[in-house]
Amino acid sequence: MNIRRMKEEDQEFVIALLDQLGYPDTGKFLSQKIKKLLRDPNEYLAVAENSDGRVVAFISVHIIPQIALQGDFARISYFSVDENYRSSGIGKLLEEYCEKVAREQSCDRIEVHCNVNREKAHQFYYRQGYTESPKYLIKKL
Repeated sequence: MNIRRMKEEDQEFVIALLDQLGYPDTGKFLSQKIKKLLRDPNEYLAVAENSDGRVVAFISVHIIPQIALQGDFARISYFSVDENYRSSGIGKLLEEYCEKVAREQSCDRIEVHCNVNREKAHQFYYRQGYTESPKYLIKKL
């Protein structure tokens, strides 16, 4: 398995992976989002390739500076492993990549929002050492 920085050319694979997560129709805007995020110094987009060089997973990690805390936060914004490759260790490799980035950027925690319905994803995060921190509030604009 090879982990590398995402490229604009990975768009079609990322669209398919987001679709598996329940985010349809991202093809309408994903190209512009990838371009924007690749220019953001606080964003880390990575993909995992199988032995044939096909993208089978990706992760989006954003570093969030904190004004009142010494360490910053790393947030996993999106993380998807192709359904045909789940439970093969790819997710663990990408989560370890996230942890490496977080440590290099002086973060003292990683946070992830994971929909209540994604029970298998919850089990994965618990195995990686995450704990639940209830109360996630949003305001839609």
